[in-house]
Amino acid sequence: MIWNERCPFHDQQLAKLCRSLRERSRSSLPAVALCVLLLVISLVGGGCQSALPPLPNPTSPHAAVRLSPGDVIKVAYADESIPDQTQKIRRDGKVSLPLIGEATAAGKRVPAFQNELISRYEGKLDNSEVLVTLENGSATVTVSGFANRSGVYTFDRPTTVYQAVMQAGGVSDYGSPSNIHLTRIVNGAQLSETINLRPTIRGQPTRPTYVQDGDVIYIARSLF
Repeated sequence: MIWNERCPFHDQQLAKLCRSLRERSRSSLPAVALCVLLLVISLVGGGCQSALPPLPNPTSPHAAVRLSPGDVIKVAYADESIPDQTQKIRRDGKVSLPLIGEATAAGKRVPAFQNELISRYEGKLDNSEVLVTLENGSATVTVSGFANRSGVYTFDRPTTVYQAVMQAGGVSDYGSPSNIHLTRIVNGAQLSETINLRPTIRGQPTRPTYVQDGDVIYIARSLF
């Protein structure tokens, strides 16, 4: 049997054991079988699991003060020739307003977006002053797979993936907390990333991932 010189384990103790068994593998078939078994356990347990890359433009913990797809905003006009507009920011981050057409709102703070609209309405209205307010900053998220209470949930932002999973009753006995897929539509494409909630569940410090409106959280089945 020919062994790869690079042992595929992240755990140093397990790698050391693998190397030791490898040296004895020419004369000891049980040692070979044991190392192969350890390899399978490591791969299944997630030590060498290939995870999907993070999604682009992640939501920050300050998402409540920045506009995001799914937010409902109100644009009030000082010029009485145009009625006030209440719109939900589309998944492409835009809204459509009278006279100026589409405007990108997502990712901007409310005052910045308001100033942008005032600038764009100059010359189109006698009074270009507008007032932008955030009417609703919630996110609707689908939690599916091996959750105790799969379903569609509406959260106030900011909400983390961990909080969303806990709201759905947590990971079931058959689910894998280290293999959770977060799927999101970004620029018209459906993208996914893999999230490992096991360290968070164990109380270890982790960097949280925040949900956006329209996200789908799928908890995969555990192999054990």
